[in-house]
Amino acid sequence: MLNRRQILGAGATAGASLVAANAWGATQNMGLPEAAVMETAETQTPIRPSSGPDYQPVVTLNGWTLPHRMNNGVKEFHLVAEPVERELADGMTAYLWGYNGQSTGPTIEAVEGDRVRIFVTNKLPEHTTVHWHGLILPSGMDGVGGLSHPGIPPGKTYVYEFDLTKSGTFMYHPHADEMVQMAMGMMGMFVVHPKDPNFMPVDRDFLIMLNAFDIDPGTYVPRIMTMTDFNLWTWNSRIFPDIDPLVVNENDRVRVRVGNLTMTNHPIHMHGYDFEVTCTDGGWVPEHARWPEVSIDIPVGAMRAYEFDAVHLGDWAIHCHKSHHTMNAMGHDVPTFIGADKRALTKKIRKLQPEYMPMGTAGMADMGEMSMPLPDNTVPMMTGWGPYGPIEMGGMFSVVKVRRGIGSDDYSDPGWYENPPGTQAYEWTGELPKHASADSAATQITPKPTSKG
Repeated sequence: MLNRRQILGAGATAGASLVAANAWGATQNMGLPEAAVMETAETQTPIRPSSGPDYQPVVTLNGWTLPHRMNNGVKEFHLVAEPVERELADGMTAYLWGYNGQSTGPTIEAVEGDRVRIFVTNKLPEHTTVHWHGLILPSGMDGVGGLSHPGIPPGKTYVYEFDLTKSGTFMYHPHADEMVQMAMGMMGMFVVHPKDPNFMPVDRDFLIMLNAFDIDPGTYVPRIMTMTDFNLWTWNSRIFPDIDPLVVNENDRVRVRVGNLTMTNHPIHMHGYDFEVTCTDGGWVPEHARWPEVSIDIPVGAMRAYEFDAVHLGDWAIHCHKSHHTMNAMGHDVPTFIGADKRALTKKIRKLQPEYMPMGTAGMADMGEMSMPLPDNTVPMMTGWGPYGPIEMGGMFSVVKVRRGIGSDDYSDPGWYENPPGTQAYEWTGELPKHASADSAATQITPKPTSKG
C-alpha cells in the first residue's frame, strides 16, 4: 500500500498517471519502512515498547515519537526531509523544512544495545545529511556532508546503520548547508533508554527542543541569515500560549530533558521546586555528583536533563529566564515611551487611523489585555490567559501542572489549579501595620554575654 507521500511525490493526478505513480512508488521505496507522518501540533501519547527491555517512553511536548519496525533484529526507522507547514501558535503558521510533516522532527526512541537502521529520504530542493549529535558511531555514519559521506541528493534515500552503545539524550540535525537547513527548522531528538529498566526509572519523561526563528509579521518563511535578532523563541517549534503543559500526577518521579539548537544559551527555570541535574550530553551524572538547582543553563548545542519528585500540587511556571525569550513577535525596534504623554499625539493620529491604540506609556502589561488588529500570520508579543487574567508571557513558557489522581498515560490538560483557602495572595484592605525601624529592631535583639578573662 502506498502512503500519501509516494503518491504526491510522483505527481499523480488520475487514471493512468496514478497507475504510473503506483509503479514508481513501489520501485523507488521497495523495502523501506513506512514513513509515518504527523500533521498536528498536539502532544501525542507516547509509544510504549512492545518488545525488548521495558522503559518509560518520552513525551515530546507538541510532538511525537517516530514508529519503527523490526527487521531481523534491527530497528528500522524512516525519516523524510521535506518542506513542512508548522503551526507555531493558533493563527500563525510557518513554512519550514523538517522531517515527516513537522518541525521539529519526530523523536527517535530506542534502547542501549539496539542496532538501528535509519532510512533518510531527501525531498528538499538541495542535498542534505543527518548528523547524530552526541552518539558514538562509525565515522562514515556521522553525517557531515563531504567528510563522512556525500550529501544526500534531492529525491534519493541514504541509509544510516549503527549500534547504540550508550544511553542518554541526543539530537539529530543536518551538517549540510547547515546555516540554512537548521534555520529552517531541521532538527529533532534521539533518546536511548538504558537496557536495565531498573536504572534511572521515572514515571514521567518530558522532552523539549529549544529552537528559534526570525519571521517578520505577515510573512511565513524564516530569515535564514539572522545571527542574533530572533523574534520567535520556541519549544519544539511552538510558542506560548500554545505550548502544551507538562501534566504530572502527585508523587511522580519526573524527568525533563532539554536540548538547545539555537544561537544562544537558555537558563531554564522551574517554579515551585528544586531539582537534581541527572544527565548531560556526556551521559548520566552519578548520584554523588548531582547538584541541586532551580534553574539550569542549557548551552548551545547541548542537552541537560533534570529530575524531581512531584510533591507540590499546583500550577508551576517553567520558562527561559531571559526576559525577551518569553515574548513573541514584533519585539524589535519598539521605542520606550514610559512616562511620555502621548495624548495630543494620539488625537492627531486617530484623525488618520481611528483604530490607533497608544501603548507603552505605563509599561507593556496593557498589551496582555488588548484585542487589537495584527498583521496577518503573527501573534501578540504577550498573550495567553490564566484563571486570574492575562499571563503576559509568550515564547519559551509553559506550566507544570501537578495534580492528584492523574492516570499513568493521561497527559491531557486538567485545567487550572484551585488554590486551597489560605494559600493565595490577597488584597489587604485594613490599616497597615507600623513599619519596623532600626531602633525598634535593635530593642528586640538580646546581646550575647561577653566572656571574662
